[in-house]
Amino acid sequence: MVRIALRKSEFAGVQLLLAGFAVATALVLLLCWTASGRLPDYIGRELAGEELAAVLGRNSSLAEYAWLSPCADFPRAAKIDTITIHHMGADLQLAELGERFANQDRRTSANYGIDNQGRVGIFVEEANRAWTSSNAANDARAVTIEVANDEIGGDWQVSEAAFAALVELCADVCRRNDIPELTYTGNAQGNLTCHRMFANTVCPGPYLEGRLGELAAAVNQRLRE
Repeated sequence: MVRIALRKSEFAGVQLLLAGFAVATALVLLLCWTASGRLPDYIGRELAGEELAAVLGRNSSLAEYAWLSPCADFPRAAKIDTITIHHMGADLQLAELGERFANQDRRTSANYGIDNQGRVGIFVEEANRAWTSSNAANDARAVTIEVANDEIGGDWQVSEAAFAALVELCADVCRRNDIPELTYTGNAQGNLTCHRMFANTVCPGPYLEGRLGELAAAVNQRLRE
């Protein structure tokens, strides 16, 4: 009789654990649903007029375009102290990049994009974490930037206009986020990183990766001016 009572007690304990797990799961799903429901109504579409001006005022004034992606964490969980560089793997205009990032099935985004003409767009505000680098810990602390290619394949070259805009954008991000210096070490120990350091990918391509030391030096020169 004692053994039967113990077994019943153990069974009841298992039921309570399962019930607790089900309740916890339901609460997590409810929180996710309510969080997504609280996204501002300007997420997921092109912005213009006062909405665009407000987003530029909270982020880089170098941008001239915004299409904010829902593929992000709102807000980011860490202070910005890193910049992570990517290439688009294509020659996309800002609106084309925004359309891609708006597709929630892709589950990808970036804080900024730079097209072949050097135009800058915002796709995830700096206060939020973009889903860019295959590494949540890096993206939680990094402003991520996608740069268009003017050579598809090969070294995946980017235009001089795009590279010049990248220098100015990185300097602006550093100034506004109190990053005193960009350090490129060739690995994730520096605060200028690239996608290839976190995933099995060629991104940002040999050409742009080969200029990251030059990028850090140019940005640091501007920070000293």
